[in-house]
Amino acid sequence: MQEEKDNLTNRFCERAAATGAIVERVPRNAEAINAALIRATSEEDVVLISQPGDVDLSLFGPFLKNPKVVADPTREQLATVRTGVTDSFCGVASTGSVCVPILNNLTSAASMLTRRHIVLVDSASIVPRPRDVFSKEYVNGKGLSRSFSFITGPSATADMGPLVIGVHGPQKVHIIVLE
Repeated sequence: MQEEKDNLTNRFCERAAATGAIVERVPRNAEAINAALIRATSEEDVVLISQPGDVDLSLFGPFLKNPKVVADPTREQLATVRTGVTDSFCGVASTGSVCVPILNNLTSAASMLTRRHIVLVDSASIVPRPRDVFSKEYVNGKGLSRSFSFITGPSATADMGPLVIGVHGPQKVHIIVLE
């Protein structure tokens, strides 16, 4: 069973990186997560965070105390923030996608309106295929009980000519996989 999980995690990381996402693997503890988030947001003055609903809130504890982290933004902060942090309820190994629940008003802003989206996914919640997001076997059917977005790498479009990155969402996606 552990070997299967490791294979899913490795495949997920490979696929996510192939989409243009930055992928980082860290231990599932507050100190390692805080260090990864500090590295990923080192150039920012303000970071928008959506309160996690699937990754244990205590794992975010040290980062939430960081003075540049905003969980209740003003209109001005919301209009100018460049980096958002969310959690996800699962990852999809075959596509490198993360499933970000739309639980509150800040999840959409943090994941779609910022220039860089940092998303945490627990390696234990990685499923083989997109259809498994809706399976009770893998993530207890969470995909059936909530609204969410599949996010697969940075936003990109070639609708009107050459490929453009970041037109409909973040130019950069940074996935932190908790192991």
